[in-house]
Amino acid sequence: MTNKYVLTVKDSSIRLDKYLASELSDLSRTRIKELVKENNVLVNDKSEKVSYKVQVGDEIKVTVPALEPLAVEPEDIPLDIIYEDDDVIVVNKPQGMVVHPAAGHPNHTLVNALLYHTRDLAQSPEGFRPGIVHRIDKDTSGLLMIAKNAPARESLEDQLAHKTNKRLYLAIVHGNFSEEAGTIDAPIGRNPFDRKKMAVVEKGKSAVTHFKVLEQFKDYSLIQCQLETGRTHQIRVHMAYIGHPVAGDPLYGPRKTLKGNGQFLHAAVLGFKHPKTGEWLEFKVDPPKIFEERLAELRKSK
Repeated sequence: MTNKYVLTVKDSSIRLDKYLASELSDLSRTRIKELVKENNVLVNDKSEKVSYKVQVGDEIKVTVPALEPLAVEPEDIPLDIIYEDDDVIVVNKPQGMVVHPAAGHPNHTLVNALLYHTRDLAQSPEGFRPGIVHRIDKDTSGLLMIAKNAPARESLEDQLAHKTNKRLYLAIVHGNFSEEAGTIDAPIGRNPFDRKKMAVVEKGKSAVTHFKVLEQFKDYSLIQCQLETGRTHQIRVHMAYIGHPVAGDPLYGPRKTLKGNGQFLHAAVLGFKHPKTGEWLEFKVDPPKIFEERLAELRKSK
């Protein structure tokens, strides 16, 4: 689907590409440069270079053409299916698996595995993420709900939008807490200095994370997080923002950390109303072996 934006500049003396990056946080700097080069960005109805300094009052029209859908092939990859019926699948995604194909990860994803398991998956507008209604990061393990048809997809997406479902995460984070629980309410958007990262930024999208401290060890803590919103890297960004980055996090955490296969973050509990029956369904899965091993080591050294 092609998206179009019309922006009116309120601050001057900033490069066109930097201005667009700050206003359209879902677009990478590389994608913005491509759009400018392809004349999909017009300033006062004229094409300009990325180095153009925007002026107060400039009207900028941005057209973002739909990307060509990726061809997704079924792959015989084992799945840990927790629940399945004619409408939904609940799967326990292993750490290290990407949810759906994207640049740099064209195959070996959860979607490839799901397509081998069943052809009954709700279609998505993008084409490359059938059945997917929410995601977790590659190195985050745990529960995901999958829609098998259009009504199920609509219902599950509506529950996410209205915050009526339940998502609880377990995380091992750096440092200790003086409080037993807290709420982080801080907007998240693309990091203006590193486009591969997200960050708490003034013009970001609303993001709310509730956390509860479960155990404390020397230099680390085990916490439970409940998401009120679902922004990219939300827990990882929020915990780093308050000085307690997730252990093992290669993007937002320190180099000296627990040894593992990425961040120690696990989607442990998932609850939602069944899209057809309205029955409340709730599932819980234990963290992966390496998570449990590090916890045991921390408890011994407590």
